[in-house]
Amino acid sequence: MNGSKRNVFFFAFIVAFGGFIFGLDAALISGTVRFVSAEFNLSDIQIGTVVSAPGFGVLFALVITGYICNMFGRKNTLIGIAFIYILSAIASVFAPSYELLVAARFIGGLAFTSLSVAAMYIGEVAPSKYRGKLVSMIQINIVVGLSAAYFANYLLVDLAHSNFEWVTQWNVQDNLWRWMLGVEIVPAVLWFLLLFTIPQSPRWLVMKGNETRAITILHRLNKNTELAQEQLKSIKESLVDYSETGGYFSSFKQLLESRVRAAVIIAFTIAIVQQVTGINAIMFYAPTVFEQLGVGTDAAFFNAVLIGLVSIVFTVVAIALIDKLGRRPLVIWGLAAATISLFMCYLGFSQAEYSLSAEDIASFSALNSITGLEHIIGTVYHSDIEFKQALASVLTASQQQLFESDLISRAATINAPLISFGIAGFIAAFHFSIGPIMWVIFSEIFPTRIRGVAIPTFAFIASVISYFVQQFFPWQLSNLGAANIFLLYTVSGVAGFALLFKFMPETKNKSIEEIEVYLEGLHTKKVQEGV
Repeated sequence: MNGSKRNVFFFAFIVAFGGFIFGLDAALISGTVRFVSAEFNLSDIQIGTVVSAPGFGVLFALVITGYICNMFGRKNTLIGIAFIYILSAIASVFAPSYELLVAARFIGGLAFTSLSVAAMYIGEVAPSKYRGKLVSMIQINIVVGLSAAYFANYLLVDLAHSNFEWVTQWNVQDNLWRWMLGVEIVPAVLWFLLLFTIPQSPRWLVMKGNETRAITILHRLNKNTELAQEQLKSIKESLVDYSETGGYFSSFKQLLESRVRAAVIIAFTIAIVQQVTGINAIMFYAPTVFEQLGVGTDAAFFNAVLIGLVSIVFTVVAIALIDKLGRRPLVIWGLAAATISLFMCYLGFSQAEYSLSAEDIASFSALNSITGLEHIIGTVYHSDIEFKQALASVLTASQQQLFESDLISRAATINAPLISFGIAGFIAAFHFSIGPIMWVIFSEIFPTRIRGVAIPTFAFIASVISYFVQQFFPWQLSNLGAANIFLLYTVSGVAGFALLFKFMPETKNKSIEEIEVYLEGLHTKKVQEGV
């Protein structure tokens, strides 16, 4: 590997490491749900608020991210984002109340723009032949972060029940959720420091009129001096309509121009589809989802670890194939496989039954002092909704939060292998298709003059859908049931497949400027055909 290629890969890896922090933040909270709920006596909506607070925070951040990126540069924006991650993690660990925990996580959500800014930066420094792989590094870092969080949560749960002296001295068991959230602090500090070693984006420097620094960085990124000069010329030509005085809103107005309409349609479609199939419900609530299979709390945490490993393996597959097979076939057929997997989950949950015996109750010593359970013994419930409603009639809200998982594990007659295979299949398909490739597409299809506003705009759209999915998943689980939730995700997958099959083009091995010309021509052709 020559020096310039090493530089590109090194800079891209540092920037993509922000995805690792995002993955940690997203998945660490999944292990805390049960413990935070019990400590603060939270309702389903409040649980959803704790989990989704970053998803709400990022909506505000994305509104101004484009402006900040264009004003201060991609590098400086990333440094600020890393600092916010550190601040949020520390505040979350020491939050004394539900309200302050939500506030701390909301602040962390301001840093979730790291994904869109990272995709923007890598897309601007990477050669076209490596761009797919390098932007996909964001997703591999996300899933490694998710997996690390699941493993850390599983390890901490195991340690909390151990007899190690330091576990007692440091009060791990009573503060388990705080230890889980504290895992994020060290890697966030590391990322903050590493970001000072990367250069500014050469395309942003050209936008700012600093061609001298831009060509110096292009020489670092390309071993061929002549190629660097050609890239500089191409960048300048693509920015011929860019006006520094026009400002952020001028760039935003350009999203409405007919010549970028094809790119806007593609980005809007993929932003909706990526989130509406429920990936963040499964990933952010992984232990909760597995508890619905009746496997118990410890096994649910272990299954979450396995899901994290599946995510890593298939994201690596996507990175290996994206510049060989292309973006379109991976997204289209990966989404088809994901939809089939979601339907398998629906079938498994729709056929489940729940019934508690006297032996089940007797074997659960924590319930010996609770009266009323005898009224539901022997009754067969044909959905998780019916069973949870029966539990709610004899247990307090806090008791149900503490004991529901164990009671489901005793009562459920369910095709757990089918559902587990369906969840694993969905995670696998998502992570070798629409998961990493959305950020690749975002980094490729927008002209340099508007990408500072375009990528955050469509990341904002994806984040809105993600927020609602996270916020209302606990409520949906209690009121709609697992079967209906997965049926909804399946229908969304079918709709997404149809739309992307029609609209999504192939962009591999094209420079950003070549893709711009291609999409403008695609729109012109449709207009001429009267489409």
